[in-house]
Amino acid sequence: MLLSLELGIFLSKPRREIIQYIENTSSKKIVNLTLESDQATNDCEQLDDELNLRQSFGEYKEEMKRMKSRILHCTLRPHRTRSPLPDPVRSILEEGINLYRLHTNRHGRLESTKGSYAKEWANWEKRLREVLFSNAEYLNSIQVPFESAVKQVLEQLRKIAKGEYTTPIIERRKLGTIVFAAIDLPVPEICSSLNNLAQKNPKVEAFLQDKHLEHNLKKTHLTLAHKRSHGVTAVASYGLFLNQNVPVELTALLFTDKMAALEAQPGSVDGEKVVSKNEWPHVTIWTAEGVAPKEANTLPQLFSEGKATRVEFSPPITISGTVQFY
Repeated sequence: MLLSLELGIFLSKPRREIIQYIENTSSKKIVNLTLESDQATNDCEQLDDELNLRQSFGEYKEEMKRMKSRILHCTLRPHRTRSPLPDPVRSILEEGINLYRLHTNRHGRLESTKGSYAKEWANWEKRLREVLFSNAEYLNSIQVPFESAVKQVLEQLRKIAKGEYTTPIIERRKLGTIVFAAIDLPVPEICSSLNNLAQKNPKVEAFLQDKHLEHNLKKTHLTLAHKRSHGVTAVASYGLFLNQNVPVELTALLFTDKMAALEAQPGSVDGEKVVSKNEWPHVTIWTAEGVAPKEANTLPQLFSEGKATRVEFSPPITISGTVQFY
């Protein structure tokens, strides 16, 4: 997300001159800066994005490198204070993403007005405007007021100019190194739930007796999206929930003599449903030697063919975990 604010500063000038310029110049006269978002958090509790300060014009690039400064700025209110995205807004955005995929698959980086989907793009853009205007009240409610944005950024610019600004220590991780998004679940709670189930169900007890999950099960997670199966964009979309606690409802245990997994459904974060891209959301808990964990995806099919056992949980078991990138 790029956000251009009508504020900025001639950073190539001497510091004293910069300070005078900030104090004596209206923000409307300041040159345009572009703030580019990147995953992070800042002083605004849960910042949706880290905004890297970059000069819009190449002539300031070297000066920015010399100053080695970064400005962090809230553009949206913290996620926990916002109501869920209205369905019409979500729908029109998802439609645009799907149209973008169709366009790039066929035309690469060609402008949308020149491709075979030109009419579809024009129609979508028209409807997008209509939807955004009709939901203007919601969109305004989730934004940090512009006056506050100006005040925050100017204050940080003053500190940079005076040499008082310390670049925040931020863990950076390139999206290209991330393979999948998942909900990390606590192993002790998984094992405890299975042990309780085994006491009530002879089939489960017989299956678990030689698995020694307390010692062999090191990590458990519910995969939300995988780069190879769903694409980078799908994986990145879960950045909204990163490090957030999510309740997960375990509804059944499916197993064969080669693998076992818990059927699972993610819950919501602040009223917004976390939806897995997997056709069958699950938590793999065991595979025989030589069997890849991804093979657990076949368990529903094997069950329908009478080649797997399914034990339904009544009532379902709820365990909370955190969303993480791997």
